[in-house]
Amino acid sequence: MEIEFHSLKKAKILIDKGVKIPNPLSVDIGEEVNLDLISGDGVVIHPGCRIYGRKTVIAKDSKIGTEGPATIVDCRIGPSVELKAGFFYNSVFLKKSVAGYGSHIREGCIFEEEASTAHCCGLKQTILFPFVTLGSLINFCDCLIAGGTGRKDHTEVGSSYIHFNFTPHGDKATPSLFGDVPRGVMLREPPIFLGGQGGAVGPVRVGFGNVVAAGSIIRNDYTEERKLIIGKGHSGKVLEFRRYHYPDLKRIVLNNVIYLSNLKALKAWYTHIRKEFLKKEELGEKIYEGLLEVVEMALNERIMRLRQLADQILGGRKEESELKEGIGKIEECFTGDVEEREDLKDLREDFKKGILSLLDKGVEYIEAIKSIPENLCAQGTEWLYGIVRDYLSKVQEYLPSFEILSKVKY
Repeated sequence: MEIEFHSLKKAKILIDKGVKIPNPLSVDIGEEVNLDLISGDGVVIHPGCRIYGRKTVIAKDSKIGTEGPATIVDCRIGPSVELKAGFFYNSVFLKKSVAGYGSHIREGCIFEEEASTAHCCGLKQTILFPFVTLGSLINFCDCLIAGGTGRKDHTEVGSSYIHFNFTPHGDKATPSLFGDVPRGVMLREPPIFLGGQGGAVGPVRVGFGNVVAAGSIIRNDYTEERKLIIGKGHSGKVLEFRRYHYPDLKRIVLNNVIYLSNLKALKAWYTHIRKEFLKKEELGEKIYEGLLEVVEMALNERIMRLRQLADQILGGRKEESELKEGIGKIEECFTGDVEEREDLKDLREDFKKGILSLLDKGVEYIEAIKSIPENLCAQGTEWLYGIVRDYLSKVQEYLPSFEILSKVKY
């Protein structure tokens, strides 16, 4: 008696629509996978791959499992993406991005255009802007990193780099911002270089154009730009450890709310700018839905982690009491939307009109961003910085002693 398995049936349907599956008996495709969301134009699914999740999208010319088995679960994969081997869960990969052999890409990640990792990188809740390149053997969770203008002028994270995102107190209020959203999206800023065999103890902020020497562990913010940063190790000593005591609480909270505010700016960028470009692509609207979902996931993750911090601090100092009392309002601020001021709406609409005129001429996203005149670029950046400032201003109402706005340049 002949038995037809659901996976083999699905593989045959994909082959019939043009997908290349050299060994369909070795590929597992979940019953829940919507085959209409897998392009038949140039897609290759190599032997040993597993495709799961009702949200999974695979756009044209993408290659899955080119160097070994790959497991895909609820990922939105744009055109000409290459996922070489590993595990990929609930993340978004935009045009020409690449993830190397042995990848472990968990929920909440975005690889924008031509972002890439070499072999054996672990990421979760991480957003890579266009052209950002990660070397090998890297653990880089809970970060947003921008900078660079193209494939030959890109932000680089050296091999064996670690973002330390879990504290001895058991919290993860540790998101680090390398560059920022309002300037990073414009693809005009100098790249950031994080030297190999190094690390960052989150949460930190690092400005555009900075170079961190190989082997350096950074524990502080370096918001000045175009600097060479050489870290030094701890001197040997033994000190008392106080659980749930945060002497640097103001800086930790500041970096968390700046990160959250940048995520809000990124959401606005995706909503008003990215959407229009993605709508022109095959399966682009589904990929856009994935971008928004991942940004919301990132916002919820960061709010939850900040709440965890607020709940476990001791509460004896003024700033600790303010955070404990104000965390509910801060949550409301970031789970909702602060209404854009009319002046910001005007900036947004002027910028949108200018860049969409290029879209109407058939110019693709990266080329369009790099083609806009400097005055229009400045308007777009001011719109996004205005969003960040407005969220920070709102948070300051609930944390007056933190003096948030006085510590932020923009």
